[in-house]
Amino acid sequence: MCGVVGIIGHEPANQKLFDALTMLQHRGQDAAGILTCDGYHMSLRKDKGLVVEAIRTRHMERLQGNLGIGHVRYPTAGSDSVFESQPFYVNSPYGIALAHNGNLINTTQIRKELLEHDFRHINTSSDSELLLNVLASELHKAEVSLTNFSTDIFFNALAKLYQRCIGGYAVVGVIAGAGLFAFRDPHGIRPLVLGIKEVDGKKEYMVASETVALDCDGYEVIGDLGAGEAIFISLDGELKRKVCAPNASLSPCIFEYVYLARPDSVIDGASVYSARLEMGRIAGKNILAELPEHDIDVVIPVPDSGRHAALPLSRVLDVPYREGFVKNRYVGRTFIMPNQAARQKSIRKKLNTIDHEFKGKHVLLVDDSIVRGNTSKLIVEMARKAGARKVSIVSTAPVVKYPNVYGIDMPTHDELIGHNRSINEIRQWIGVDHLFYLTTDDLVAAVRKQAPHLKDFDTSVFDGKYVTGGIDDSYFAALLNHRKQQAENTAPKLGAVDMHNQE
Repeated sequence: MCGVVGIIGHEPANQKLFDALTMLQHRGQDAAGILTCDGYHMSLRKDKGLVVEAIRTRHMERLQGNLGIGHVRYPTAGSDSVFESQPFYVNSPYGIALAHNGNLINTTQIRKELLEHDFRHINTSSDSELLLNVLASELHKAEVSLTNFSTDIFFNALAKLYQRCIGGYAVVGVIAGAGLFAFRDPHGIRPLVLGIKEVDGKKEYMVASETVALDCDGYEVIGDLGAGEAIFISLDGELKRKVCAPNASLSPCIFEYVYLARPDSVIDGASVYSARLEMGRIAGKNILAELPEHDIDVVIPVPDSGRHAALPLSRVLDVPYREGFVKNRYVGRTFIMPNQAARQKSIRKKLNTIDHEFKGKHVLLVDDSIVRGNTSKLIVEMARKAGARKVSIVSTAPVVKYPNVYGIDMPTHDELIGHNRSINEIRQWIGVDHLFYLTTDDLVAAVRKQAPHLKDFDTSVFDGKYVTGGIDDSYFAALLNHRKQQAENTAPKLGAVDMHNQE
């Protein structure tokens, strides 16, 4: 899970890219980067840390041009070196830069093809660099100069990329001297939305991971890119769109609505906030059906994303809603921290209890999901220490049983509390009196109510059905081995990356 943004217009893009990235900061806290293009000249700044830490005023002054892309990084399969952060660029052909949200599942094959057949060298373990080089290689094969470059040439090259690159990906990029491009994987797993506004009578476009990035600078939403769809916006503002992937079929990641996206975003026509409210209503009805004579005294959300479902749930149960946890806003999202040790160390610093809301009560905690279970276990311990008589939990997502392979850090079965365990076994391990989950059908219904046109979703973390195919035990074994090798890598971390005019 990362955040991407691209802008093309008639005003400097640097501040707008920076502001948009701050709106997407929830999608990645590991690193941030901005690349701008001024004519044929590219300027790049990327570094570890939050947007405000990685990109300072002195860097902004160097990021010249009305065309650019930005990225906030959440690490999955790559290392934590700054050189794994994005955007990436290549000088041939034309000068191309790219930023990517998602994950490819056939990286070994792509890497081999690039080396043996395309004669392109890869510097990092990032699949974003693979995407960039596949695109560059296919454009190079067209043997067309920038003078004769056309969107048809780009779309033809992209059609070949779709044949080579398998996985979930949403991409923004620039071609120096030509324009801005963006494209979405053939299943539309990762989100990407396009917006427009007029500045002094001239059109300016933004494409981003979520609508909140567009909202912050007054862009009007045109709509989401479709599955397998690409756009190219020339320097004079001409927008062209085309579905370049064969057999494209929209199956967006449903976990975006559960946890990943901001509540004020709209993804593929469905309001994230409204979907979460509906999850709470459905959860309340399910609890009443299972425990019609329940003794729940109070509903308390686990902040922040559990809060959206907790209020309608409390109304269905007809019990009070209370805030029982106070969140430290200066501690990052534990779910997207790069390792379990960091998550466990962070959670106790992140939450503190209001003890009188727990004392002597049967407390129903509302959380968006239970992935590894360690956080839930600790929160239950905090509730009991605060004096709760009984503690129950409801997850507004189904049981997470399978790893995510499309860009969320759930790569191994062993880390998932729900894998090969019954709900009762999970309940005992976490230490709660009652444990409730939505079903996959419940979750799909909650999202589809907001956007009835959405027929299919990527629900692989719940049911093990991977929409791209190509996922088996050997894939997970290779991925686990790759992670172990990276954990053993003790190479020193390198510094920030800048690329700018030295004049």
